[in-house]
Amino acid sequence: MATLRKMALSAQQIPRWLNSVKLSSFMTALQLRKGFQRPGKTLLCGVFAQPHASSEDCFLQWGFRTYRTSSMWNSSQSANSSRREINCAQSTLLPSVNEPPQKTQKMPGLDSELSLEGLDDVPPLSPLQPISDEEAVQIIAGPPLPPSSVTLRDYVDHSETLRKLVLLGVDLSKIEKHPDAANLLLRLDFEKDIKQMLLLLKDLGIEDTQLGPFLTKNYAIFSEDLENLKTRVAYLQSKNFSKADIAQMVRNAPFLLSFSAERLDNRLGFFQKELKLSVKKTRDLVIRLPRLLTGSLEPVKENMKVFQLELGFQQNEIQHMITKIPKMLTANKRKLTETFDYVHNVMRVPHHVIVRFPQVFNTRLFKVKERHLFLAYLGRAQYDPTEPNYISLDKLVSVPDGIFCEGMAKASIQDFEKFLKTL
Repeated sequence: MATLRKMALSAQQIPRWLNSVKLSSFMTALQLRKGFQRPGKTLLCGVFAQPHASSEDCFLQWGFRTYRTSSMWNSSQSANSSRREINCAQSTLLPSVNEPPQKTQKMPGLDSELSLEGLDDVPPLSPLQPISDEEAVQIIAGPPLPPSSVTLRDYVDHSETLRKLVLLGVDLSKIEKHPDAANLLLRLDFEKDIKQMLLLLKDLGIEDTQLGPFLTKNYAIFSEDLENLKTRVAYLQSKNFSKADIAQMVRNAPFLLSFSAERLDNRLGFFQKELKLSVKKTRDLVIRLPRLLTGSLEPVKENMKVFQLELGFQQNEIQHMITKIPKMLTANKRKLTETFDYVHNVMRVPHHVIVRFPQVFNTRLFKVKERHLFLAYLGRAQYDPTEPNYISLDKLVSVPDGIFCEGMAKASIQDFEKFLKTL
């Protein structure tokens, strides 16, 4: 009767074993139980062992250790039952020397002894299942993620993506000023979402030292589809932009690849049509100033009207000036009109001379005034190329003060500095 009660206890513990032992191991254990069970040889822990070492001993020992591991997760086990399991392990692994050897019985076949239809589904372990003190102390918790922050710096230690972006030279202090930046970057996986885009940029010719500044300005490129970026690059190449040209354009206009191929095509068509430029000159224009493809067209349209209606330049004259100084298309309207008014009405420089030297529109007006007034003070303010002592507008605005004084004003730089103090 005692043996039967022990066998009943073993049968009750079998479902706990199933939580950690695979189904195939469980089936083999049941077969071993039928093959080896004898009166007086049933162990309390529910494992049946032979006194002599055999090929099945390894499985029995492994199954017992697995059962012990799963029993640690059961809240109904107490310290006393753990000690009984240790005693069972010792009796299993170290059988009595005086015990007579027994003949090994043949294990029955799987198909004839056990049917899977009668087995109940084993419930998975619950995350709320109690654990032992030994397992609890082995759990290592990382530092908590800040629930909210005004700076991305607080998340660098928790995000591999942010750490690698910092190593690339990305300035997070500038990116975090945009309210949507943190949500975008913290959701990205470096290997899946960023690595391929970096390889594309490097293939275009963007140097490693240029990746940081580029991504600082256009971090939103990570929200773009990689195939769309490749399509835009392919479009520019189809318009005979070389790889070096595209790299230069991307460096000077970081948002260029964020615009669709349709938009890029419309922009190129606009400048070719409105400015009446050839295909080559249109391509050269946007290479030198790629922001024409990404910025607003309103300043461009406004300046075109200023050149024609207010300043009185002809269409061909406008073409010549903007191909030499593309920034004239996006320059401040007030600056353009004030510079023209001073050069044309005060310095008495005619239109055709201004067209030859449009660099004057790209120079600070106070510098033009200082040098003209000094030349006028010395009696050398001569800007007509047909007259003696001609002063070129190009050299007037481009050369350093020393060369200006010595070569044009025929005076010392000290005299020039003294004159400026009188203004």
